[in-house]
Amino acid sequence: MSSHDVPNGGTVAELGEFGLIRAVTENRRQPATTLLGPGDDAAVVAAADGRVVASTDVLVQGVHFRLDWSTPEQVGRKAVAVNLADVAAMGAVPTSVLVGLACPSATPAEVVKGLADGMWAEASGAGAGLVGGDMVQADQLVLSITALGDLRGRPPVTRSGARPGDIVAVCGRLGWAAAGLAVLHRGFRSPVTVANAQRYPEPDYAAGPKAAEAGATAMIDISDGLLADLGHIAELSEVGIDIRTGQLEVHRRLVEVGTALGADPLRWVLTGGEDHALAATFPPFVELPEGWRRIGAVTMPDSGVTVDGEPYHEESGWEHWR
Repeated sequence: MSSHDVPNGGTVAELGEFGLIRAVTENRRQPATTLLGPGDDAAVVAAADGRVVASTDVLVQGVHFRLDWSTPEQVGRKAVAVNLADVAAMGAVPTSVLVGLACPSATPAEVVKGLADGMWAEASGAGAGLVGGDMVQADQLVLSITALGDLRGRPPVTRSGARPGDIVAVCGRLGWAAAGLAVLHRGFRSPVTVANAQRYPEPDYAAGPKAAEAGATAMIDISDGLLADLGHIAELSEVGIDIRTGQLEVHRRLVEVGTALGADPLRWVLTGGEDHALAATFPPFVELPEGWRRIGAVTMPDSGVTVDGEPYHEESGWEHWR
């Protein structure tokens, strides 16, 4: 049975654990880094560099995604993308993805097929393979994703290497996912491009390795908000970071949505999470790689994150259990 042969209207209980595994793994193509894929006790993945970059995220239905807002395929894409963005933020090239799935026995098999289709599409688009995982019964739908990457001989780009005088730059969209969340919370489904930004991010995975090659001194992916995540770099590097609002891109579509909803689009750009753009610091005279744009500078030691030279008094981003 291939993934396209999942019976319409069936549940995961009716298909069975091993039938479901076959349905979502057979006839899928793997990259050359996958030496042994799904079907054995564990996968075997090439690690030519001798080091492996690894990252894990857990996505819970009702907290990180809603199936009344997103299709299963979109959820699958999002689940993989948020992990591969972490790998890219270390300067590594994504190679492999492992998936843990927990769901109720009454979950339609078509939902799991859609999740798998999205995961395979996102992983293969990044040059990575979906090499294995586990499926278990649970009271709600939960996805646990582990992503692996290859540094290709380069040192990892951590959060602790920023230095006073460095340039602060970003690659990717900011504020779109937060705007999409606001749209969906109001019960709207348009603009579709804005709503889709909340349903699944579109990170530029190649931007991380390119930044590493260009000499990036620190890097992070924007999962909780630009100011919050740059705060991690500032803390671990023991520096200050100043963001210049005049250098930020506030897309006209965000302005339109903000006007319609009575919201400040600049706040979405500064504090909105889940875009999974990359932010990095670079030496002051480095030519930024294509797609990267300057938004500020690294400043005095231990001076925190400021906006146009002033403290930002609103919440800077998302934090669990707050």
